[in-house]
Amino acid sequence: MKRVHVGNISEIAEKRSRVVRIGALEIAVFKLSGGTIKAIENRCPHKAGKLSEGIVCDHHVFCPLHDWKIDLHDGLVQAPDEGCVTSFQVEIDDASGDMYLYIAEECIKAS
Repeated sequence: MKRVHVGNISEIAEKRSRVVRIGALEIAVFKLSGGTIKAIENRCPHKAGKLSEGIVCDHHVFCPLHDWKIDLHDGLVQAPDEGCVTSFQVEIDDASGDMYLYIAEECIKAS
């Protein structure tokens, strides 16, 4: 796994997101209520909607195209729809607020 710096926690407002690109890989980084950071692939499995543009409610994001509900903890699409997106491990440096994602080397090379 490669540890990649993706910015500072202060750069994302609560219940909002930002997009980071690592090669051709596009990741949506979300700040949930209470400050928890989650990161998932920025592509809905249904029609490739940009999840970073969706509405965040609790620990889910709703795809802006067709309202698919996706769990930000594990990337699973919620019933009655089916599917998943890749989720990424996030690390926050407590002293600086810097955010890091852990991404498999093969994902970076494939992008």
